[in-house]
Amino acid sequence: MDQGGPISSDTRINERIRVPEVRLVGPNGEQVGIVRIEDALRLAQEADLDLVEVAPQARPPVAKLMDFGKYKYESAQKARESRRNQQQTVIKEQKLRPKIDPHDYETKKGHVARFLSAGNKVKVTIMFRGREQSRPELGFRLLQRLADDVADLGTIESAPKQDGRNMIMVLAPHKSSKSKAKAGK
Repeated sequence: MDQGGPISSDTRINERIRVPEVRLVGPNGEQVGIVRIEDALRLAQEADLDLVEVAPQARPPVAKLMDFGKYKYESAQKARESRRNQQQTVIKEQKLRPKIDPHDYETKKGHVARFLSAGNKVKVTIMFRGREQSRPELGFRLLQRLADDVADLGTIESAPKQDGRNMIMVLAPHKSSKSKAKAGK
C-alpha cells in the first residue's frame, strides 16, 4: 500500500490533524504521553492554545500545545536572522588583452587589487582576437604575472584555462582580508 507524500508542506494545526492519536507535548515542553486526538484538542481549547503537529512523520505523530501565531512569528524572525548572517560573495570582472600597454596593465592591476582588498572575488578574462588565438601562452604569462603582483591580497581560486576566444582565471581574497573589510564597514 503506497502512502504517498504529504498533501501540503504547511504545518497542520487543530482540526487539520487527521490521525486517531498523537504523542502530546505540553506548552512548557513536558511530555503528556499518547492521547486521543479529541482529548488533545479539548486540552488545547481549555488552555486557549493551538494543537500544532511538530513531527508528522513520527508514529504516532508528535503534537505540541502552543500559540501558533507566536510560533510562526518567531520562526520567521529566525529565518530572517539567518539570511542576514549569510555571506554574499560578489564576483567582479576585469578584462584584459594580451598586448596590453604597461600603464594600462598597472591601472587594471590597481582595480583588481581594490576588488580583492574589498573582499570580492575577481574573474580576470583575457580576450584573444585574430592571430592572438595562436599564442595562448602570452595570455597565460600575463595572468601569472597579475596573480604574482596581487599575491599579497589574494590567491588563485581557479587556474587560467582557455575557453574559446577567452582565457579565464578567478582570484579570491585571503580569508583575513574579508574580516578586515567587515571591520572597516
